Amino acid sequence: MNCIIIDDEETARMVIQQLCSQVDTLQVEDDFPNALQAIKHLNQSPVDLIFLDIHMPDFTGFDFIQTLKNPPKIILTTSDKNFALEAFEYECIVDYLVKPITLPRFLKAIQKAESTPDVAPESTPVTNTNTDDSEPTGISSGENDLYVNIDRRLIKIDMPTIQIIEAKGDYILIKTEKQNYTVHSTLKKIEEKLPDELFLKVHRSYIINIKKIIDIEDNSVLIAKDVIPVSRSNRPELMKRLNLL
Repeated sequence: MNCIIIDDEETARMVIQQLCSQVDTLQVEDDFPNALQAIKHLNQSPVDLIFLDIHMPDFTGFDFIQTLKNPPKIILTTSDKNFALEAFEYECIVDYLVKPITLPRFLKAIQKAESTPDVAPESTPVTNTNTDDSEPTGISSGENDLYVNIDRRLIKIDMPTIQIIEAKGDYILIKTEKQNYTVHSTLKKIEEKLPDELFLKVHRSYIINIKKIIDIEDNSVLIAKDVIPVSRSNRPELMKRLNLL
């Protein structure tokens, strides 16, 4: 099985590399410190198996899985025991390894992966309207809906449910009330699709839904559990848009 390793800790990636080297049927193609780099690799070279950490700085392992149209088999590797029940809601997750990982336990996980049938791809994917092969993902919008193109599949997002949009290199992270989406695009491009009455760019890396603001303090706003910085130049526009007493 061809596999990749995704973990923000270099030591953890080295440990899994070493464990994989003791299994003749495993071929490690590469390892990545974050999910964004892994997505770029998977767009070009699909794999049979992913060793995936749950807690990472950019977004969680579960967020990463949700960006994949047809995820391969996944073995979660984590120091946290609290997500085991949530993990097995995903058909693609075949095992849950708690660090430090022992060789016997690792071999048992590989046996599970080898004996688990491949997850069947969705039979009716949404047609991709983007004909430019150089742009694997993109954005379009309707009156209240935003369509994001992820792995050549259009996914509809109800715009009022969007809380935050964050720039992350060549990608943007769209956080909604229930789910997060990572899209190959820019803040500038998505800003053009959003209604002005709901959304405002408050920082070079953030667009927020002003209806979702819970609290404002100094140069930051609180939305859900996220504290978002507000640049000095954008603060006057934010204050003008709010319904102040």
